[in-house]
Amino acid sequence: MPIQPTVPNQTKEKIIDAAIALFNTQGFNGTSVREIAKKANVNVAHISYYFNGKGGLLEYLVSKYYEGYLSVIEEGYIRLSHETPKNCLLLLIQDILNYQHYNRQLARFVLREVTLDSTLIREVMTTYLTKEKYFLKAILEEGIKTGYFRKAPMVHILVQLKSLLNMPYLQTQYMTEVLYIQTHETYFVKQYFHEIEIWIDHLLCEPAQKEAIV
Repeated sequence: MPIQPTVPNQTKEKIIDAAIALFNTQGFNGTSVREIAKKANVNVAHISYYFNGKGGLLEYLVSKYYEGYLSVIEEGYIRLSHETPKNCLLLLIQDILNYQHYNRQLARFVLREVTLDSTLIREVMTTYLTKEKYFLKAILEEGIKTGYFRKAPMVHILVQLKSLLNMPYLQTQYMTEVLYIQTHETYFVKQYFHEIEIWIDHLLCEPAQKEAIV
């Protein structure tokens, strides 16, 4: 029988959901603690109790997102011991897209925050994104070493790959209002993954390795 969440946990989750919604529509600086409390239907004191204020709430949300994200990366990297580098990379990209889609509101907020220069974001770069680079680079380098991927400037490949993975959540409004793409739909993830697969085939793979994922 599933364990029912306790009242304190429900309160914390309500604060988190309210904060994500408001930060996405009004921005972090444009949102007050009182607005978060009102939307969550909780006392302002609860935000101080659980998060030590708005700054602590921001830190919690960013850490929550990247802890889960890095777990996906690490688990995907383990596949390299029994998958080809190409399949390992494709399966990992699938997992990343699914993680971002499942946490799309949080992803949208966090990825936007990472474009800013702050002490918190510098810590994120050091703690999480440096590890992400290590694992992605290791997969790509193994692919080059074993002949699956052609030799290419690693920095440029990482920049392009990261841009492809982040773009739907950094440019959500553009995609929805201008391109009429519904990024919240499940079919979008499947279609978008297929396009990234084509990108990998054409940009990264040696001609002999341009086969679909198995």
